[in-house]
Amino acid sequence: MEVLAEPIKKDLWMPTYDQRAMGQFNVFPINHTPGSFVNCKPYNRKGFYKVSLLNGNTRLYYADKDLEIKRSALLFSNPFVPYSWEHVGKEQSGFYCVFTEAFFDDHHQIREYPVFQPGNNTLFELSVSETNEVSLIFQRMLEELETDFAYRSNMLRNLILELVYKALKMQPSESQPYPESNGAIRVTTLFTELLERQFPIESRGQRIRLKFPAAYADHLSVHINHLNRSVKKVTGKTTSQMIAARVMQEARILLQHTDWNISEISWCLGFEELPHFINFFKKNEELTPKNFRSKHC
Repeated sequence: MEVLAEPIKKDLWMPTYDQRAMGQFNVFPINHTPGSFVNCKPYNRKGFYKVSLLNGNTRLYYADKDLEIKRSALLFSNPFVPYSWEHVGKEQSGFYCVFTEAFFDDHHQIREYPVFQPGNNTLFELSVSETNEVSLIFQRMLEELETDFAYRSNMLRNLILELVYKALKMQPSESQPYPESNGAIRVTTLFTELLERQFPIESRGQRIRLKFPAAYADHLSVHINHLNRSVKKVTGKTTSQMIAARVMQEARILLQHTDWNISEISWCLGFEELPHFINFFKKNEELTPKNFRSKHC
């Protein structure tokens, strides 16, 4: 079976701020022996970010996507999108670290990095040399946890960022920020943040409030035409397409990862009538919600 190391605990003095920080970070090796079969349970979305190095043939179920890793890959997971993985090869190994957003308070806004933002690339396949480099970074994390260095939390933050920057450099064309800040980018960024703030849906009593472009324009105090032009200029998509894509992503997640009935999911996603949700889902997926759940669960 998969063996996960216990959190390393030492009786040592450290500054109060470091004591708080270390409660928000940990790192573990993954050891999967031949002949065993291991599944990672779906991520529980409890507020932890996660960076994983997965070595070996692995099938990944990430949000609404099914992906297969042939050799090695670096995976970035945020608290808003669930995932699980299934080992299909004979041997797997690697590492993962978990941390909260608060671990980076007053240092970096970790959620602003593209690898942790919904809709961006979060999985990076690695060459042999890249795998060795990433493994060394995780080894340094384990070694740092064993020290009594007063600023080890700073060291660990730097190591996490080293993994982030290494991944971003693999796809510079997709991951680099826009070369200049302008009004269209600012409005689109605010719109995207407002859209994402409504997710994830984590209870049957939770419902999205903003469903149409005009509602977003009102909240941002901009004219609807200005919002539409800005979003189209920056993303190449219409405001309605952006909203629909995010609602569809959450619909797939809820159908795959919950036992809620389709009427409950429809209500949570802001649909007044169940047939409207079914038609919306079928238009975008070419399957009814019921058939999609049967196919993927």
